[in-house]
Amino acid sequence: MSKRQQCQLLGLNRSSLYYKPTGDKPEDLKLMRIMDEEYLDHPTTGVLGMVEFLRLMGILVGPKRVRRLLRKMDITAIYPRRNLSKQGFAKYIHSYKLKGLEISRSNHVWEIDLTYIPLLRGHMYLTAIIDVYSRYIVGWGLYNTLDAENTLNVLHEAIAAHGKPEIINSDQGSQFTCEAWCKYLDDNHIIISMDGKGRCLDNIYIERFWRTLKRRYIYLNPMDNGKDLYKGLKRYINDYNRKKPHRSLDGQTPLSWYEYAA
Repeated sequence: MSKRQQCQLLGLNRSSLYYKPTGDKPEDLKLMRIMDEEYLDHPTTGVLGMVEFLRLMGILVGPKRVRRLLRKMDITAIYPRRNLSKQGFAKYIHSYKLKGLEISRSNHVWEIDLTYIPLLRGHMYLTAIIDVYSRYIVGWGLYNTLDAENTLNVLHEAIAAHGKPEIINSDQGSQFTCEAWCKYLDDNHIIISMDGKGRCLDNIYIERFWRTLKRRYIYLNPMDNGKDLYKGLKRYINDYNRKKPHRSLDGQTPLSWYEYAA
């Protein structure tokens, strides 16, 4: 069957078969890498602050471009603001359940988040779940989109491997303030907890992991493609879980502490 006939049967435009996305421009990738590093150190830096930061480095760029790239990276400055949540998603926002809570065992509380990962020719997004008591990474996934389905896949795999947590905490991103996420947790009797608006410290353990991962691995080992990045992350997270002792865990590794507490 010819390509013309195949396209007719599927209702597709024949030109779409030959379309190849152009990808990110090298200069945009450089800007995103610089802004990502600055955000790790100063998460309150907004669009205008980032413009001034770049200009001090001799990079002349306007606020429209900076805003577009920050949105692409899913980075938002942390500062007090009005509640601008859309009414359609407000019903999926839950309160923060961890204040004053004594976390004394594995699978008591998990934290989930996603972060931007730069490549030499593009970028990807990493989603990870950390067990708060042991600092053990119970699940992670690497994707090229911010779809809510990706976060659910990571959660499904983590629960299949380690059992379900009593509480899971996230931010108020669109991946978590949606029907699919909230319904799955409710159906499995998992308590939903969400950061307060603009409060990154509510999800501090996964944020610390991002900082360690990027400082000690990502920025020191820039990858050219997603396949190599996945292999490198798999090695790093395996070493983090099994070989890296934590002072807060009496010098034990996250895995040994997780298994001991379980």
